[in-house]
Amino acid sequence: MLRYTLMRLGIFAGCFLALWGLVYVGALPRGLGDSNLLWVLMLSLVISAPLSFVLLRKVRDKASAEVAAKVDRAKDRLAANRSQEDAL
Repeated sequence: MLRYTLMRLGIFAGCFLALWGLVYVGALPRGLGDSNLLWVLMLSLVISAPLSFVLLRKVRDKASAEVAAKVDRAKDRLAANRSQEDAL
């Protein structure tokens, strides 16, 4: 899960830097007044979300399988503990 999160942050950072460069050279419009940073942050979020969805599909599926396995093991342990309490 940590790997997926770091990769997602990396995609966001790459989008942010690319968009900041495009705004700096004038290829994209600047925000109104002092809102330039907010404009670039919001645009980076909008662009990085679908990129992450497509590019990190395999990593996300692997992470979700690991989480599901951990949840199943925890449920099994909880059920075993409950059965021991009932037997006493």
